[in-house]
Amino acid sequence: MTGGIAARLEELGLSLPDVAAPVAAYVPAVWHGDLVWTSGQLPIVDGELVATGLVADPALVPAAGSAAAGPAGSGARAGSGVAPELVSPDRAAELARICALNALAAVRSVIGDLDRLERVVKLVGFVASHPTFTGQPRVVDGASRLLGEVLGDAGRHARSAVGVAVLPLNSPVEIELVAAVR
Repeated sequence: MTGGIAARLEELGLSLPDVAAPVAAYVPAVWHGDLVWTSGQLPIVDGELVATGLVADPALVPAAGSAAAGPAGSGARAGSGVAPELVSPDRAAELARICALNALAAVRSVIGDLDRLERVVKLVGFVASHPTFTGQPRVVDGASRLLGEVLGDAGRHARSAVGVAVLPLNSPVEIELVAAVR
């Protein structure tokens, strides 16, 4: 990677990782015409998922064993009988930043030089959410802010932030994006 985006990453003390290996039968990114679509990117660093669990606001999660908590195991992964690990919204936003860096690495893997990236068109963020959690936009802001810091106005994008019950590998966050390239 050469030029402006590489310099900006360096200024921010960031570096793009190697593209994360797919966990199933797909490719990290596809380039067609002037658009690149990334597959969903998880918070993987050095080949390892750095956090697992559901995103929750601890103040809104009933204590285990309380009447408000519902039947035993009701907050756990289906059939596990074990309460899920909880990830704070702030930590999840940090994880979304990692996902966004991985998405940029996926884009670079197909276009070669990130300076060919014209703009991010759309970002979709999936947040594995505790049933009481409704702050998905705040979590996905981590990815949006990272793209703005790195790409300036070219990092501004349309976006969806979606709460889901579970993500691959029990990841708390997954980010995908569509980018226009020249």
